[in-house]
Amino acid sequence: MPRSKGDHEARRRDVSAAVWQVMATRGFAGLTLRAVAAELGASTGLLTHYFPTKRALVEYALDLLEQRTLSRPRREAGQGLAALRDALLDILPLTPEAVDSNRVWVSSWDAALSDPALSADYARKYAQGRERLRTRVAAAQDLGELPRGDPAHIAAGAQSFVLGLVVQALFDPVTFTPERQVELLDGYLAALAGGGSGGG
Repeated sequence: MPRSKGDHEARRRDVSAAVWQVMATRGFAGLTLRAVAAELGASTGLLTHYFPTKRALVEYALDLLEQRTLSRPRREAGQGLAALRDALLDILPLTPEAVDSNRVWVSSWDAALSDPALSADYARKYAQGRERLRTRVAAAQDLGELPRGDPAHIAAGAQSFVLGLVVQALFDPVTFTPERQVELLDGYLAALAGGGSGGG
């Protein structure tokens, strides 16, 4: 009997879960058809129906990562500086789920850097992230919570700070606990609000 559309969608969900589990435990370097098939308890032949090439698997994995990132619940505590803080907290690996997402994301850099098209796509995503931060910086400036200055420059500094903190926390979670990450971020924002060197 032919499989129903519901069966096909259920299988796609299973495949997505298997791809994510392999990335979370082995990183992008361990993302192979064989590894996904083993996680799924299926043959590699079945997976070639979904991913005829390794590049197709990588592209799918990156799309899955973006979907999971975009669908994560977001903090919405207020406006101005509070909204900027929320956006930066949402990036940090403060929960087990966020740790998994960030581990996958950081491990994907090698694949992206070795592929010009993927690299350009990552650059576009980071630029979009800076733009979202820029609007929050500008709103905080309008409320008098941040000193005047180029909001795009301040947003770039904030993004760079928090991405660096992500890497530190992934490699040294004992030192960079969730509490310590929040403490460091709040110190950075306090320096910005006080006109410190964080904003340039």
